[in-house]
Amino acid sequence: MISPLAYVDPQAKLGKNVEVKPFAYIEKDVVIGDDCIIMPYASILSGTTMGSNNIVYQNTVIGATPQDFHYVEGQKTHVVIGNDNRIRENVVIAGSTYEDKATTIGNGNFLMDRVHICHDVKIHDQCVIGIGASIAGECEIEDRSIMSSGVIVQQHVRVGRYSLIQSGCRVQKDIPPYIILGGNPACYHGVNAVLLKHIGVTERILRHIVNTYRIIYTANFSLEDAVIKIPEQIPMSVEIENILAFIKKSKHGIVRHMEK
Repeated sequence: MISPLAYVDPQAKLGKNVEVKPFAYIEKDVVIGDDCIIMPYASILSGTTMGSNNIVYQNTVIGATPQDFHYVEGQKTHVVIGNDNRIRENVVIAGSTYEDKATTIGNGNFLMDRVHICHDVKIHDQCVIGIGASIAGECEIEDRSIMSSGVIVQQHVRVGRYSLIQSGCRVQKDIPPYIILGGNPACYHGVNAVLLKHIGVTERILRHIVNTYRIIYTANFSLEDAVIKIPEQIPMSVEIENILAFIKKSKHGIVRHMEK
């Protein structure tokens, strides 16, 4: 299953049924789980650990040296990837800046052509990262988030679960769960109702989410006052609690602009 035209370091650990295509390059200190496919010209560099049933397409580089001035040349760097991911052509995933941390990608994600994932990014499960999207260092992307083509996410930004960022957005602030973000400057465009209905969120809960964001974006409250008003006016559910917890945890503030 390993092409004689590929390079696989003898110290790399490959699981069962791993396919390594011609001209792929795998360094030492790499672990690849069962049933993975490494396409031609893909490079898996030292410090990468990958679960099972992943496909890495042509010209992708995983475990690249971080483009961070805090990185010390020659220091070990780490990337940890889960299971069932599709990593398409020309993707670059940088390793961590420090040896005791890791750039992490969870399970079931789809990274499209030319995605760039910088150092110490955390991508949770079942996210879609669109063509040419760029995620700067130390960002966190929560479950089932969707980024369309050409999105740029600046350093330290958190993207809430089930959110949708439309094509070409430049994001500088945290994006709360369940919303659609679009335009430049990036603006709140409503609740991601299509996805929420698809995963089984009821009409009742959906109305509560809409009303929660109405308080945040249209009621002329400060964000601090909105966080106080929401429990007073909106019945609590897991979804509303997620929104409140996300906002309270935000260190750099959330996107506050609203589509006009």
